[in-house]
Amino acid sequence: MMIETHCHLDYLKAESLEVIRQKIKDAGIMKVITIGVDPLNLDLVVDISDQHEEIYFTQGIHPHDSKDATEVEFQKIRDRSVKPKMVAVGEIGLDYHYNNSVPEVQRKVFETQLQLACELDLPVVIHTREAEDDTKAILKNFSRSLKKKGVIHSFTSSPDLAEFVLSEGFYIGFNGIITFKKAENVQDVVKITPIERILFETDSPFLTPVPHRGKENAPYYLPFVAAKIAELKALDLEQLKDQVLKNSLQCFPKLA
Repeated sequence: MMIETHCHLDYLKAESLEVIRQKIKDAGIMKVITIGVDPLNLDLVVDISDQHEEIYFTQGIHPHDSKDATEVEFQKIRDRSVKPKMVAVGEIGLDYHYNNSVPEVQRKVFETQLQLACELDLPVVIHTREAEDDTKAILKNFSRSLKKKGVIHSFTSSPDLAEFVLSEGFYIGFNGIITFKKAENVQDVVKITPIERILFETDSPFLTPVPHRGKENAPYYLPFVAAKIAELKALDLEQLKDQVLKNSLQCFPKLA
């Protein structure tokens, strides 16, 4: 059995949620985390989770949307943290590739949400792209107080950042990117990441794995991610699945 630790169910358009849920079950996926990213979808992910037993959710403002973050969103994170199916604060972090929000605002909102996670005793789901130095500097300030740590999701950064976050106790999430032909850099990070620190994710509807490139991604493609990691690490697939299931439950205790 597997857990899909990062997807965006409210973004999926190619099939109905009921069809997707059945395919998820058929693929051996027992639980799914759908991710909060912006002021408009914070309510949507809660509604989806409330309607379906196997679906959990997070609350957070993505770096792209940092410019739109207000105390209203931060209060929603606080209020909903008591819900048994809110498993983390996220998706939060820094993205200097697109700079949809200016870096100064991104850093401020990232720090605010890390502080919230510390106060609420929840793990975090972190997005970082082309912002390694600032990500590292900010995490150094919060890591000691962040007891439950969390995951650096959709990892595409350097081995140096990977080694840093692993040393701080974070997990690393890998998705369909690792199946791409020109993803040697991410594949190299998979190889150096201990099996005890790996999480499976799809980040659907984005980053559809080979051999389904060109189609909308969905959580039921998670087995392709698992199989590629097993190949890269020369591990028995079932052994890998068993360990990553344990990792998921340890990273997100509310899933247990």
